[in-house]
Amino acid sequence: MNAKQLEQQQAIKELKALLKEGDTIFTVLKQVSGSGMYRHIQPIIIRNNEPLYLPWAVSKALNWPYKAKTHALGVSGCGMDMGFHLVHCLGHALKIKLNQRWL
Repeated sequence: MNAKQLEQQQAIKELKALLKEGDTIFTVLKQVSGSGMYRHIQPIIIRNNEPLYLPWAVSKALNWPYKAKTHALGVSGCGMDMGFHLVHCLGHALKIKLNQRWL
């Protein structure tokens, strides 16, 4: 197992400890490219009435680019809800069902 795979497994382990079946992940659209084909999306959860930002761990778990400028994940594509796509892919990686809401 190489360093990247080890980092991915560690991120998945941390997220599994944090997220449980049925948790709601809020997605914040931070930026959209001029062509509309690329977005920066920030996943967060609310714990004890405080936001908990997840983009670094999620980017490592999904092997998607982390965008430090917007503290979000880079997501390419169009024609569908890319926030839903992010949450769906995360749930699949963690093997749990998650809910999504938009902020």
